[in-house]
Amino acid sequence: MERRPFPPDLVQTQRAWTATYAALAGAGSGRGTAALRRRLLRLSVRLWWHPYWATPGAGPAARVALRELVRTERGARVRSVRSR
Repeated sequence: MERRPFPPDLVQTQRAWTATYAALAGAGSGRGTAALRRRLLRLSVRLWWHPYWATPGAGPAARVALRELVRTERGARVRSVRSR
C-alpha cells in the first residue's frame, strides 16, 4: 500500500504538539504549565479532527507514522546540533 505524503499543516501541527509536550514534561509543576496544557489540548483537537484523517487509508497506522516522522526529524535535529 502506497502512503501519500502528509499535508504540511498536519506535519506542522504534530511538530508543535511534540514540542509542547516536551516543554510540559520538562516544566514539572512550575509556572506556565496551565498555558502549556491548554495549548496541548488545542493542538490535540486540531490533530484529531484534521480533514486528512477522513481520506481512504488514513487509519491508525498513518497516525503512528506521522508521530514517527516528526520524532525522527526531531532526533535528527538534536543529533545535528550536538555534533557541531
